[in-house]
Amino acid sequence: MSRTSIINYDVLWNRISNFARKAGRMSTRPVLLLYYVLRSKETPRSDKMLIFSTLSYLVLPIDILDAKRLPFIGWLDEIASFSVTYNRVCKNITPEMEAKVDAILDRWFPEYAMYELIED
Repeated sequence: MSRTSIINYDVLWNRISNFARKAGRMSTRPVLLLYYVLRSKETPRSDKMLIFSTLSYLVLPIDILDAKRLPFIGWLDEIASFSVTYNRVCKNITPEMEAKVDAILDRWFPEYAMYELIED
């Protein structure tokens, strides 16, 4: 018996790519890393649900604190939820995921690719 996924990854991927165009390369990298951790079979189910709820809150137009009414303060709820989630699940990020994310970012933001620092 095969299990069906409750997550429509195509819709989520579309929302993330739309977010990326607005947010820029630096803001998009951790979002993409969370997406690949979410897709990984090794990630525990509780972490997947945490990531899904955080990514959904980030890319959907529903807010507790509205950024249009409160320009700076309106982003604090997204920043707080994202930071807590990223710190909790960063142990699941693999070098392969980082390579995939960097390749996608190079494709989406080619103007930044030549300016990145190369680490040993």
